[in-house]
Amino acid sequence: MSARARTALIVALLAAAAAAVVAGAAVLTAEEVPSDAATETEPTPRKGFPPLELNLGIRADAEAADLRGAAALYEGGKRQQAAAIFGRYDSLEAKLGAAFAVWPASEDRIEQLGALYPRSSLAQLHVGLSRFWAGTAGALSAWREARDVEPDTPYAVRADDLLHPEFAPGLPGFVVGFDYRIEGKTPADQLRRLAADRTLRGRLLHGIALQGLGRPVSARRAFAEALELAPNDVDALVADAVGRYDKGNPSAAFSRLGPLSRRFPNAATVRFHLGLLLLWQKDIKEATRQLELARTAEPGSKIAAEAKRFLDAVRNAGTS
Repeated sequence: MSARARTALIVALLAAAAAAVVAGAAVLTAEEVPSDAATETEPTPRKGFPPLELNLGIRADAEAADLRGAAALYEGGKRQQAAAIFGRYDSLEAKLGAAFAVWPASEDRIEQLGALYPRSSLAQLHVGLSRFWAGTAGALSAWREARDVEPDTPYAVRADDLLHPEFAPGLPGFVVGFDYRIEGKTPADQLRRLAADRTLRGRLLHGIALQGLGRPVSARRAFAEALELAPNDVDALVADAVGRYDKGNPSAAFSRLGPLSRRFPNAATVRFHLGLLLLWQKDIKEATRQLELARTAEPGSKIAAEAKRFLDAVRNAGTS
């Protein structure tokens, strides 16, 4: 396994912070999601090939490595080469990759895969992408299926992005204010160790790892367990609130996080995460205010440093 693969989980643990910076920039720059993705009025065909959204998580097997390579070839326009690699395997990921590599001749094949795997968020996400690129009706219904049938997957998260292009992509993640080190030789081993750690610290870190891996439902469960262990701990309360964030119902998080700013007026983590959620709403002015409050609430803390980093990212995006 490469050094890059061995650090995949550490990257996932830090993804919440990295994603927030990216989101802050995306708010003020080009959209990742096509602006017309959430409407099916007068659909028209799009140029080029639809994006292939394969997420293999922390898998380190030979097939996963090959599929990652094939996906990179696809993205780089080398679709014949990608098709040859995808054709070696029989997994759903490989079947979809092979179909997308010969687009648009494969529209019927993609629809067939959607019918064969109606309860797969992976399949339904790609059926929606195929329909959207072809300019045919039904993309939204496929993305809703992708979001709803397997909500605890990165494919469901991606489908929700497409249903809500007015939000920043992905989901905001909880950021801890303490330093940590994850034991384990491989990402899978690290994740198992975190899953077995039933301390408050362990539950919080496990939740962050799950968020980074695109498993919001499991992350929410881990944060709820943290709150059960320490019902008055500010980190547990904030993590529980952030884990409830839903683009279809943002108040599920804000209604819990907002009151915490009164209960813990000097806690940087509350202001920081309020700013983070506001970035997802693209409320730049109020997000900036909350991040400034986080930066000054606990000078010298990790959260203050993170707040400054996010502020710098947003400001740099605004001048780019």
